[in-house]
Amino acid sequence: MGTHVIKMPDIGEGIAEVELSQWHVKVGDLVVEDQVLADVMTDKAMVDIPSPVHGKVIALGGQPGEVMAVGSVLISIEVEGAGNFKESAAPAPVKETPKAPKVEPVAESKPAAAPRPAAVCQGPMVAREADERPLASPAVRKHALDLGIQLRLVRGSGPAGRVLHEDLEAYLAQGQSNASAPAAAAYAQRNDEEQIQVIGMRRKIAQRMQDATQRAAHFSYVEEIDVTAIEELRAHLNEKHGASRGKLTLLPFLVRALVVALRDFPQMNARYDDEAQVITRLGAVHVGVATQSDVGLMVPVVRHAEARSLWDSAAEISRLANAARNGKASRDELSGSTITLTSLGALGGIVSTPVLNLPEVAIVGVNKIVERPMVVKGQVVIRKMMNLSSSFDHRVVDGMDAALFIQAIRGLIEQPATLFVE
Repeated sequence: MGTHVIKMPDIGEGIAEVELSQWHVKVGDLVVEDQVLADVMTDKAMVDIPSPVHGKVIALGGQPGEVMAVGSVLISIEVEGAGNFKESAAPAPVKETPKAPKVEPVAESKPAAAPRPAAVCQGPMVAREADERPLASPAVRKHALDLGIQLRLVRGSGPAGRVLHEDLEAYLAQGQSNASAPAAAAYAQRNDEEQIQVIGMRRKIAQRMQDATQRAAHFSYVEEIDVTAIEELRAHLNEKHGASRGKLTLLPFLVRALVVALRDFPQMNARYDDEAQVITRLGAVHVGVATQSDVGLMVPVVRHAEARSLWDSAAEISRLANAARNGKASRDELSGSTITLTSLGALGGIVSTPVLNLPEVAIVGVNKIVERPMVVKGQVVIRKMMNLSSSFDHRVVDGMDAALFIQAIRGLIEQPATLFVE
């Protein structure tokens, strides 16, 4: 028997150290080739580290949350033959995904996303310790959460006992638990508590938000916009072209409004290097579209929005949002924005104070649309109204310019024909 040592790989980006976010194995586990051993976190993305060999885990080189130098020992595996104790290099990372590590007990204790009763232990199951983390891909873990299945109870049929999608379906097919618990349980006292380590993508998000609020001089500006006309136009275009070109949401119209307004306010489409004290204004409009995913806030980038039609922007926004939510957005797709558009959709409230996506100097926030009585030409009429809650870096953007910029967007949205007049 020999020992195969896997070292922390060089992920690229010119970095010298990465954060160990999550182990998928423990000492004593049998692993197979290509099985994911650990997740490591760079400044921009999560990277899965696979095993290049079959063998038994005999040592782990660090703890989740620990920052490790490139080239340091990540894991040692006992293998048949001599191994390569002295020369081992880490295998190339197989997947780069902007995901955060999930603590399995937390995920399993959450209620299912759909009102579907949880499965009972009558199917193909295995008893594991409460803190034992079964092998499974992020997609399988999400699937189990949606089904209300405790993953540690499912017997895995994959390599090294990995739980597959088929195992979840087989488990579910064996029976359903009683969907209703005793009414008294809803009022039972609880004294449990749980500590969740802030690591991986969640820590990166926290650091960036804190950094942005500490470095930039934030100020926000809120403006009310009548979106009745543009919503009528959107409904008309969807009825006429939706089947052939795809459905339009409000977002591509807002992207178009940003592009047109930025022609007169180029100082908003900029990046500020506060260390070098240099502002770079860009001709290209690369719009970051803040997207909520299971692993936190992602900002995929619609590149060269100035050269896209409504439907082109809509298709790209949809593609990028799906990639971010499914953990498949690449590093390039999550970087390089020049201005950000953020929206909580129907949950957008009436006012928000979005945090700048440094080094950008402006972010435009979209609140929900509501119908309200408004006075138009002396008559009270029902109109569809929406607020834009936007934030700016006061070190770069003057308050008057910010107000005029948002007013320009308002004019374009309220008179949607002007979006397309050159």
